[in-house]
Formats: sequence, C-alpha cells, structure tokens
Amino acid sequence: MSRLSTELIHGHEFYDEKSGIFIPPIYLNVIYEQPNRVFGDTLLSDRGVDLKYSREENLTARALEKVISKLELSDDALVFNSGMAAIAAVYLGVLRSGSKVVIPMEAYGTTIQLLTQLSCKFGFRVVKVWPSTEDVINAIDSETTMVLVETITNPLLRVLNIREIARRVKEVNAILVVDNTLATPLIYTPINDGANIVLHSLTKYLAGHNDVVGGALASRSDLIRELWEWRRMLGGILQPLEAYLILRGIKTLEVRFERQCRNALTVAEFLHEHTKVKEVFYPGLPDSPYKSVADSLFSRRMYGGVVSFRLRGGKEAAHEMLRRVKVIKPSPSLGGTESLLTYPVVSASKTIPAEDRLKLGITEDLLRLSIGLEDVNDLIEDLDQALNYA
Repeated sequence: MSRLSTELIHGHEFYDEKSGIFIPPIYLNVIYEQPNRVFGDTLLSDRGVDLKYSREENLTARALEKVISKLELSDDALVFNSGMAAIAAVYLGVLRSGSKVVIPMEAYGTTIQLLTQLSCKFGFRVVKVWPSTEDVINAIDSETTMVLVETITNPLLRVLNIREIARRVKEVNAILVVDNTLATPLIYTPINDGANIVLHSLTKYLAGHNDVVGGALASRSDLIRELWEWRRMLGGILQPLEAYLILRGIKTLEVRFERQCRNALTVAEFLHEHTKVKEVFYPGLPDSPYKSVADSLFSRRMYGGVVSFRLRGGKEAAHEMLRRVKVIKPSPSLGGTESLLTYPVVSASKTIPAEDRLKLGITEDLLRLSIGLEDVNDLIEDLDQALNYA
C-alpha cells in the first residue's frame, strides 16, 4: 500500500492507455452510450452500477472518490455538491421513524438545524448533549440508531475521545458518523477507531482554496451503496469541474495543512500572551484540556489550522477587530489559502439555539480564526494592530 503522501497525488488510479494521460480529465458528458441496453448489456462503473446518466455517476467525481476512500481507509466514498448534501443523505439513508440520534450541542449549526427539522417531520428523536466524551457515551443506549460527532468541534475546538465513543456505539449496534473536516485524514482516520461513516466538507481543507463547494462521505461498501441510492434520487452528486478542482487541491493538502497547523500554534501562543485576549481555544496549547486526548488520537503532533479566542473588551471589541484586520479577511468558512476571521454567533453557530450558545460559551466576544498560507509574522502583526484598536 502506498504511503499517504503518494496517495494524495496518485490515489485516483486514472490512466488512459491509448493517450498516456494520467491526470483525470473533466468529463462533462451527461449521458453514456448504451447500444445494447435492450438486451441487458450495460456499461458498469467500477463499483458495479450502471453508467447511464451523470446525476448518478460521473468519472471525474469517481476519481475523487477513490482518493478520499484511500485517505480515510474506507471501502469506498461518495462526493456531493456540498457538505450539507452529504449529511442530508446520511440522515435520510440511516434514520427511520422512531430512531434516536445523539449529537453534541456544539456542532456546525446547520447540521443540528437540519436534523431537528427532519425529526419533526419524520418522527425520530434527537438527544442533544454536552460536548464531552462522558456525556455522549452516557446518552447512548439500546434505542440509539446514530451518533454524530465532530473530530474537532466548531467553533470551540473541543476534542472528544472518538475511540471510546466508537466502542460504546458498537455495543448497541448503532451507526457512528464522524465529521472529520477540521482534522483531515492527515492527522486522524476515524474508521480506524470504529466509525461507520466519515463526513467531510470538501469546501474546507481538502479543496483548500476558497473557490469550490463540495462534500463527501466515506464508509464500508454496503452503507455506500445505500447512500449512493439516496444521492441518485436527491440529485446531489458533485459536478465534474468542482471534482477536478478538489482533486487538484488534494495534491497539496499535506504541505498546506502542515504549514497551517504550525502557524496556528504560533498564533495561538501569541494570542495566549496578549493583554487584550481573555481566553484562547486551541487543542495544541499545553494548557488545553483537550491536548492529551488529541495526542492520543492524532497520528501527528498537529492540531488543526483553526484558533478561537475571546476578547476582554466584549462584543464591541470583537466588532472593532473584524473592522480593523487587513491581511486577514473577515469572512465565514475555513481551511483555505487565505486567513479568515469569523464571528461565530452570526455565522457557523447562528442556527444553534441562543440558550445552547450561551451554555456552550459561544458568546458575542468570541472570534474564530482560520489560518491560511500567509507569512505567520504578517498574521501576528495584523492581529496585534487590530487588537490594539479592540
């Protein structure tokens, strides 16, 4: 088996013997020729489904799925036109009337919002718990159908012990879904620890350039086949141009993410010592309550490219800082080449109920910083000058 650095470049397995081309092309076809279909003779994808219509299967998207599957150590993968399209397929494919879902209160807001709204329509139960390993495990019982957790939570960057959660999920024969977006398979592969489905917003680190939207699921083959049917019916397949751009982005994932993690730690240490900063959230800091579990789970001493922090000046200071940054852009999202400063209460966490946000500490003095590929000294100087105004 090739090492990860090689899989990032060559994991798509594409090669055209007639032309010698080894870069997957952008297949813009909508349909495939089926001259003998009336006799039952059809063209098949390598996963055994008919090649007939690009809403169902596209060869550029298929090349991307092979790379993601190898990175996440899964049997197969599916790519979607957004992360939310991917999670919607999971909800519709796994949950039934009467199902019980356990999810931490802190997760991407729309993930929780969609789950809650679907539960009202289709009659399953959502149990939201405090984002700790113990609370998640205690909520899992014989009635549990699915548990959904994030490897690194958004925006307060908690790290739960997924290995322990997976053991409990297996005991009750439930499905564990892990959103691995903030960690990436470079530092953690949840399937290795017992997760059933791994979710990615491809928009973030895997694409990596703030120029394409996409989502992915990685899992064992039987689950993928069922989820493939939901993608087919919903029409959520990733389009070929976007698949090509994400394939290209993945090739530089390792060098990008290593630098982003290194710079994030430097920035976190700077913020930790700044007089205008009340509190810093980053699992790589020595005093983080999540460093030990991160060290036990993550394959490298890297802790992600996102740093969150709380300002002493409250809401007004946070607003002023968003106005004053220059190199860093005040914008939602994360994981791209540009550093982005986000105000969680009006972006990723906006749809979390206000009372839950307050309990979690997602307050109006909180900012989330996604580190890009700029020189770290320029980022620190930009933060320092903005903090001085704040």
